[in-house]
Amino acid sequence: MFVRSLQLHDFRSWDDLTVDLGPGSTVFVGPNGHGKTNLLESINYLSTLSSHRVSSDAPMIRAGAAKAFVGSAVVNHGRELIIDVELLEGRANKARMNRSPLRRPREILGVLQSVLFAPEDLSLVRGDPGERRRYLDELLTSRIPRMATVRADYDKVLRQRSALLKTASGSLRRGASSGDGASALATLDVWDGHLAAHGARLLAARIALVHELMPFVQQAYSSIAPESRLAAVAYRCSLADALPPEFSDADRAPETDDIDVLEAAFLHQLSVMRQREIERGVCLVGPHRDDLELMLGDQPTKGFASHGESWSYALSLRLGSFALLREDGTDPVLMLDDVFAELDRKRRTALATVAAGAEQVLITAAVPEDVPPELDARRYGVEATQSSDSGAAGRISRISDLSDDNGIARSEGEVP
Repeated sequence: MFVRSLQLHDFRSWDDLTVDLGPGSTVFVGPNGHGKTNLLESINYLSTLSSHRVSSDAPMIRAGAAKAFVGSAVVNHGRELIIDVELLEGRANKARMNRSPLRRPREILGVLQSVLFAPEDLSLVRGDPGERRRYLDELLTSRIPRMATVRADYDKVLRQRSALLKTASGSLRRGASSGDGASALATLDVWDGHLAAHGARLLAARIALVHELMPFVQQAYSSIAPESRLAAVAYRCSLADALPPEFSDADRAPETDDIDVLEAAFLHQLSVMRQREIERGVCLVGPHRDDLELMLGDQPTKGFASHGESWSYALSLRLGSFALLREDGTDPVLMLDDVFAELDRKRRTALATVAAGAEQVLITAAVPEDVPPELDARRYGVEATQSSDSGAAGRISRISDLSDDNGIARSEGEVP
């Protein structure tokens, strides 16, 4: 799989860009803050429909513009598909495949598979559980695109149930026993059933994913830090007290009836936690409360791992994802955002070895010397200039082909 071309309009610092790419290694070289990361972010957005830098789409629309456009021609096993997304401020985004409109943007998920390793990935080890849940769900929907619908359905029910709990909690604090609070309590059982049904499917998929992912993460970590302790990952579920003991075994293989078992445990735990949830006005049970536990030996990485160990673990999670996707039969696009400068020689070599074997790897670097010499790469220069458009703030990026002194990649907009 590889990205053959990329088009951007009013995406971050790029007002209008068309650039041809291809298999092998490509390096985007330029000063920090000039738009290199924006290129990888746009490709990653087509792969995951989210940004690795921000939680909402609005910051990706160039200042002064009402919308942004990201499009790409993707080649997968010899078949080319054209996908694009229009990001609209204050409105639902629009997506197309081969120029035909789609009902929902998430219908493009799975067309482009990618793995992005960036400095922000240190938060996978040191950050909040939400960072690790997001890592799991993005990998999950990349492998099984229909899980995006399961996630969306679960989130929708969760919001509705949370609103009912908040209403019931407010009524309880006011000492009321009827009205809105009573109405909310009367419908909670129905929403419990919906939450358990969608949540059980998401939980079963996550647990199965972690089971498949663990050996790849362990192998990656041992290759990067052979002198360190054994790495292990485990899924920590908020339903643990209601699940059979075998579910706590990290080596347990998924069973065909897991969804049924998880749904029953979900409903039981919701009934146990009902009063506490009403008192607090929040939903305390479900995959939105879970975590991916990262261990080194018998200690959790968070709070115990050194800086080098944390970097190694973050890199291992991405390399493990890359290896798992390749095991599925597709070589994902590997993207490395200004990370070689952050790594010591051992980690740099390990990452370069994996990158050299990828069908397509896209790299950003502040200076050419940051890229290991074993990666024979085509090089593009990226530079930003101040916009002369009084209606738009900030700078506009441009790109030039450094592999050929006479070759310039097609770029519209402000090029001095």
